[in-house]
Amino acid sequence: MGFRLILNSLLLVLFTSFCLKPTAGSSGSVVFIEDSSPKYLRNQPLDSDDEITPISVPEVAGVASVLLGFAPDSSLATESSSKLNKILMPNPFGRPHAVFLLEVSGLDDIDHSKLQVQTVRKYKLVGSKASMHLPGEEEVLVTKIEESLDGDCNAACLDEEFTYLSKLLEGSYSGSVATKDGKLTLPLARDGALHLHVAREAELHFASSLAALVRGINRGVEFHGDVSGIGFNPVELITGRFTGFKALIEEYENSDIIQQGAEILQITISKLFDLLHRSYEGKIVGMIVYNKEESGMVEVTSSARISRWLEETSTSSDNFTRVYEVLLVRTTLAWITGIILLISTLMGVCMLMNMPLTRDTLLYSNVKLD
Repeated sequence: MGFRLILNSLLLVLFTSFCLKPTAGSSGSVVFIEDSSPKYLRNQPLDSDDEITPISVPEVAGVASVLLGFAPDSSLATESSSKLNKILMPNPFGRPHAVFLLEVSGLDDIDHSKLQVQTVRKYKLVGSKASMHLPGEEEVLVTKIEESLDGDCNAACLDEEFTYLSKLLEGSYSGSVATKDGKLTLPLARDGALHLHVAREAELHFASSLAALVRGINRGVEFHGDVSGIGFNPVELITGRFTGFKALIEEYENSDIIQQGAEILQITISKLFDLLHRSYEGKIVGMIVYNKEESGMVEVTSSARISRWLEETSTSSDNFTRVYEVLLVRTTLAWITGIILLISTLMGVCMLMNMPLTRDTLLYSNVKLD
């Protein structure tokens, strides 16, 4: 009877561990990219079995918050907070205050060897979703990248964007979307090229997702130059979600075009991050999140005073007017406060220099003069 009880207990433990194993498994991966100088990330630690330590989605959101200069969410566990210290450099004053956060849906892992950046950190991703809230008491510039252009951009607009994309990636574009003979040829790192026929819906969506990513980064860089040119340096988050692989996987499943598309995406990210690095003078960190889910894993919520969404067709002058107003008020208050402090200091010095040396003077209150 006792032996049967022990056997049943062992079977129950094995069954429980078997059922819980998929839940604890990795549901994606995250890649951190930065330039070699300045450094905001530590060297990548390894476990005792030479495997990379996994990171949860709330921890990814916490890393992004700290890089932006904010405290991570208060609900983050103590163990997770210590893990952030193993990922980030310990200097609290050495934060870039700019993050490029991109989610790639449809792929849970990718060979990042094609990323042409100097520093790459890759971690297994566990968990489902997390929310990153940006505080409203700070000036935060949120730049959102469109997922695709094929829904809002007409045929002529798509042809223009595909031509620019082909030049950026040193490829070619022929034909047009209107005549349904458009062909986008993008060279791979070694041999061969990815041929995208825009007449096919799946390939059109992938190409337009790439074009949306490029256009979004270019507009974000342009806006960063505008605000920094007038002496305004807000915290900046460039975020978006790449959904181009969903249509390719549904249409072609596990064919070579999926691997070629993943390589082209890495080449595109490398070129865009190089542009960001030069525009931000190295003070930016990239975070690429891969997951198979259709919905996003990191939800960004903001009550910030300055927010810009790139779905707008033109730059609104209201944002610039607001920026100038803030700068004018701050400059005026700084000058008034400085003048008041200077006058107060001079008056105090004059009064001290002319104060009589009497018995009850404040200068010699504890000294007998007799």
